[in-house]
Amino acid sequence: MSDPKPDMSEVEKFDHKKLKKTSTAEKNTLPSKETIEQEKKACQKS
Repeated sequence: MSDPKPDMSEVEKFDHKKLKKTSTAEKNTLPSKETIEQEKKACQKS
């Protein structure tokens, strides 16, 4: 079996300042007017 306590020595030495900065941009594209109209027509036919 493995040790009851994991080896944390590498985690303690980790320097988070060496990490690169990243920027995240959320993309939430809205449907076009044409797409909305097509969906409305499809729902009305049902």
